[in-house]
Amino acid sequence: MNKTIPFRFDYVGSFLRPAAVKNARNLYKANKLSAEELNVVENEEIAKLIQKQKNAGFHVITDGEYRRAYWHLDFFWGLNGIEETELSHGYFFHGEETAKGSIKVTGKITGENHPFVQYFKFVKEFEDENTVAKQTFPAPAQLLAELFRKDNIENTKAFYPDINVLIEDIGAAYRTVIKELYEAGCRNIQLDDCTWGMFVDEKYWANRQNGNVSFEDEANKYLKVNNLALEGKPADLTITTHVCRGNYHSTYACTGPYDKIAPFLFAKENVDAFYLEFDDERSGGFESLKYIPKDKKVILGLITSKRAELEDKAFIKKRIAEASKYVDLDRLNLSPQCGFASCEIGNKLTDEDQWAKLKLVKDIASEVWGDNQ
Repeated sequence: MNKTIPFRFDYVGSFLRPAAVKNARNLYKANKLSAEELNVVENEEIAKLIQKQKNAGFHVITDGEYRRAYWHLDFFWGLNGIEETELSHGYFFHGEETAKGSIKVTGKITGENHPFVQYFKFVKEFEDENTVAKQTFPAPAQLLAELFRKDNIENTKAFYPDINVLIEDIGAAYRTVIKELYEAGCRNIQLDDCTWGMFVDEKYWANRQNGNVSFEDEANKYLKVNNLALEGKPADLTITTHVCRGNYHSTYACTGPYDKIAPFLFAKENVDAFYLEFDDERSGGFESLKYIPKDKKVILGLITSKRAELEDKAFIKKRIAEASKYVDLDRLNLSPQCGFASCEIGNKLTDEDQWAKLKLVKDIASEVWGDNQ
């Protein structure tokens, strides 16, 4: 096995929650199940998932994010100086409002003893000569954005009147988590980042900023906080980022090509590879990939995780060929455009649907790049 991360056929990380996990989490929330009993159920179901991932021939293993309610908030709640809260509204996606969970600053933000480190250690136990464990969590920019959602601004500014101090503390907290994960044996980290996916949507941008700040200033702010987290990264630790335009119950939040953000994100963020959403017309074309540096890779999210219908192989191969005009084929990989359950509600697919999607990813990758991967 070639353990070069990311792999030719890959996935973003989250999987549809099985009934056992959903039931156990509901019982826990109702105080009818202890934390220890919940952990037993989650461990059992994660072990089953990892075996399925291996049986499907994938070289990456994850916990499917089974221990989380949200792709991002559970990680934030695990940081010191942040607690769980609910806002008056969730995010307004295309045709659906998300759940209302959010975060609240309660003190200085730090990253020591994050629970995700223990979660990773469990997955690490299942690594073998053919697989590498991946830990996913939201990017620093996503935390910064959440802290400045409309209902959160006043509280955030009360604890952090100087945004530069906040940015430095977020960067330091992430470096701590990354260091502890590395010490636990993690060599494969994926930072999920919807902030850039929001920036590409002109309507979203206009509503969010109201002309009060320039796009360049905001882009540089989010670039700064992300790169601060990556400072001092060990050479043998691969850190990638995943960018999409929202994924909640098979709905989306934003629309727009990467062109506007490419000179910032693609050209200047110090990650090793980019997982990029390209599953429909909302994502635009591939020309923005010209900003990807020659030493970085791209995982093309050409297979949708939002719908059960399987894509046409010939069409996907054609799109890979189109992308290779801007990034050498040898630096391209294939995956779904997002996870199958960014939040515990999951997308509108069945368990069989998600595995059929992953088989398609693997089959196409094998035909494009060869079976020896």
